[in-house]
Amino acid sequence: MEKAVSFIKKYWITIGIYAALVLLYKIIADNGLVNAFLFPKIDLICKAFPADSHTMFLNMLSSFRLLIPSVVVSLVFALGIGTLLGMNKRLREILHPIVYTFSVVPSILLSPFALLLAPSFWAASLFLVVYGTVWATLFATITGIMTIDKRYLDKAATLELHGWKRLTKVILPAASPSILAGFVNSLRSSFVMLVYAEMYGAKYGMGYYVRKYADFGLYDRTWAGFVFMVVVLVVVMQVFEHIKKYMLKWTISQ
Repeated sequence: MEKAVSFIKKYWITIGIYAALVLLYKIIADNGLVNAFLFPKIDLICKAFPADSHTMFLNMLSSFRLLIPSVVVSLVFALGIGTLLGMNKRLREILHPIVYTFSVVPSILLSPFALLLAPSFWAASLFLVVYGTVWATLFATITGIMTIDKRYLDKAATLELHGWKRLTKVILPAASPSILAGFVNSLRSSFVMLVYAEMYGAKYGMGYYVRKYADFGLYDRTWAGFVFMVVVLVVVMQVFEHIKKYMLKWTISQ
């Protein structure tokens, strides 16, 4: 009970803003101030949730089946390349300009090539999501390793930690705040590419659900899918934000 009261005290203005936005939409939709076809009444949108909840849940699972492998692949790639460049100055000087050049190319521009060259749409989507999300974590890894407090390295030398132990016990934990911040930013980008991939070629997924019903002109379900997708993505982001805060506290305490 105390936590609920504390939450309300902290976020009552935020809750009020959300409520005002919903009320504004209701007033606009109920009075026909905008296109009633594109902006259906709230009661119609609310009815779409229970009517299509099973389908929305299945599409959410489909999105995660693409999102999770993409995030894992991008994380492994970013940590591997980022660690090499962060620890080796000469290698960083040679490859950093090349990596930066590739990073500024929008993954959406590569979609025609990915769709034509990949063996399946799933593989093409995986490539596009990985390409669009890997860079923030990679650069954060490089920066995090480059800016490690020398005291950590001195302690590692004193304890005679070398090779794999030095990397896993000292370097990566010390660079984890930067890496986690980059990873969270990458996760935001992954949602953008995930929705793009699903809206323009997939047969399942949250983005596909929204696009399908928009094409059918069923905008009550389109809005329901849109709201459902936003809620899911906000929850996922909040989970990783809490993980990041926990890891930061853990790193500071070490």
